[in-house]
Amino acid sequence: MHSSVAAARGGILIRRAVARDAKRLTRLVRGSRAYEGHYAAMVADYRVGPDYIENHRVFVAVDTRDATGRVLGFYSLMLVPSELDLLFVQDGMQGNGIGRLLVEHMRSEARAAGLDRVRVVAHPPAKGFYLSVGALPTGTALANPPAVAWDRPELEFLIP
Repeated sequence: MHSSVAAARGGILIRRAVARDAKRLTRLVRGSRAYEGHYAAMVADYRVGPDYIENHRVFVAVDTRDATGRVLGFYSLMLVPSELDLLFVQDGMQGNGIGRLLVEHMRSEARAAGLDRVRVVAHPPAKGFYLSVGALPTGTALANPPAVAWDRPELEFLIP
């Protein structure tokens, strides 16, 4: 069962992603400045497909003041195992509370699904963000070349 409850705050609406969002979400991932330089290979061929959106809990933050419903960010919550699989905020929009809003929404989705914790294997530059929104460090996910060529911090959100 998919929840489709939307949450809105300050001109930002968080809604369930739909198949037609796939291309926009793929562009957001591939174009992210967080993956420049030696991280670029990680997302060069990454695809958020309609099948992924259909099979996972993917939510998008959209600008309600934009007639096109511009996507500001998104996240994906996996239930088994419980993991925050993806969380991206549009370049130029970081620092405006969108990531924090997405994490709050993810926590409420996790709680509604009966999860008591959600694991995050973070992109190394994102570790500070996750710590700032309440994730606790739990260890390190070791590099797994060629898929991932560097160690990544592991964290978890406790869901009260």
